[in-house]
Amino acid sequence: MTDEEQTYEYSEFSGQFSDDGVVVELRIYRPAGSNLDWVLEVIDEEGFSTTWEEPFPTDREAFEEFIATVRRDGIQAFTDEPPQTVH
Repeated sequence: MTDEEQTYEYSEFSGQFSDDGVVVELRIYRPAGSNLDWVLEVIDEEGFSTTWEEPFPTDREAFEEFIATVRRDGIQAFTDEPPQTVH
């Protein structure tokens, strides 16, 4: 199956998130029908993506990491730089 044919299961934590006048799309997902770990991706208003390199065992842990990053670095951390992968 190619990436284009792959379908994904999205967490209930996925969706738009806004803070300080900035809106991002939060995506927490894994291949549909699997028990694989969850991928955390944040897409800014320009369409640039920040994806964590390591997946998370649960969707809640992925969401908590996103919230911790926003609290620590501000939501602008997702808009000030070109696409990146978080280690």
